[in-house]
Amino acid sequence: MADSLDRRTWLREHCADYKFDVGGVFQRDSDVSWWPLTAAGPAELEERLSQGGHLLPLPKEPAALANVLEVSIVNFLTLRALAVPGVKVRPGTERGYPDLEIGGPALGGGFHAVDVKAARRAASGRQTQSRITLYTGNTYFKWPDLHWPGTFRPFSDYATHLDVIMIYTLNPDSNARVEGLEIIVQEPWRIASRERSSTTREYIGAVTSIPALRAGEGAFAAQAEFYDYWRRFPFKVSAQVQNQLQRLLKATQEELAQLRARQPEAD
Repeated sequence: MADSLDRRTWLREHCADYKFDVGGVFQRDSDVSWWPLTAAGPAELEERLSQGGHLLPLPKEPAALANVLEVSIVNFLTLRALAVPGVKVRPGTERGYPDLEIGGPALGGGFHAVDVKAARRAASGRQTQSRITLYTGNTYFKWPDLHWPGTFRPFSDYATHLDVIMIYTLNPDSNARVEGLEIIVQEPWRIASRERSSTTREYIGAVTSIPALRAGEGAFAAQAEFYDYWRRFPFKVSAQVQNQLQRLLKATQEELAQLRARQPEAD
């Protein structure tokens, strides 16, 4: 595959096959004694476990439910990628960036970041209930050439960045909680807003309109405009982030000094 459009298409094709099949949380202990349990298939097994008190509902809290969705699809995409000759894949950490790193000759070489977002539909059905977070603005995005903790490599080393957005309707009466799942794959800059996703954290937010997310019609007409706006944004830098930044800058300077020392002097 030769360009980012092909990578996006590849990702969209696999996401189209994904189904959220987590039916609840298994609880070992139960007041019902009916072992050995027999079932003719997954649906009957789920019903029997639920009746026996062994199946608890997933959390309704958005962040907790988003974690379940994200882990599920990252595992699915990892297995799909491993089955394709010439594709390399590396799952990320829970709080790192990205959630998935893909590459290899089948995808045109280089490194490509895939980040997963989950958002609940608002009551209108046309907006997300809250603004999706695209990036952390005051660390790896602000200083893209540094290798920040929680990342595989510097942000600027990625040839492309793609977001997998999982939009769902909450069903409080279902063990799975999720229904009407829709998956959108977009480049982050195409769905970015000019607003933070949190008033207390330094996060870059997406547009909330679901039709705009589908169409990739965010607040910016060009990628360069997006980067210029958000790299100039006056994000707050905490003492912890400032200390990390100083350590990274110092390490970079020391590495450059070592490289220069190893180079032979010009005649």
